[in-house]
Amino acid sequence: MINNHIDYIEFKANNLEVIKDFYSNLFGWKFTDYGATYCSFSESGIAGGFELTEGGITNGVLIVLYHEDLEFLKSNIRKKGGEIVKDIFSFPGGRRFHFRDPSGNELAVWSDK
Repeated sequence: MINNHIDYIEFKANNLEVIKDFYSNLFGWKFTDYGATYCSFSESGIAGGFELTEGGITNGVLIVLYHEDLEFLKSNIRKKGGEIVKDIFSFPGGRRFHFRDPSGNELAVWSDK
């Protein structure tokens, strides 16, 4: 993996079964379920996933960057005027946090370290 590259893209979905049917039938994407509220996809050109949400979806895409040192990057984001909106948390396969850039765009950074 390469630090600072877009590594994953995450969408919101109101119904995972409907969204999986849509993308698998139209585009041939393959899906892996991770519990009742998340599924990842492959065969799309970039790795990604869908997170179940009950709320309305305005901007349902989360760009996920990779960096092997989350603590270092989190500190630098704050120094450069970014805002941490979700602190480091663990998930199957690694850890990540979310931040807003100075324009208000929310992104995430993950690490398998």
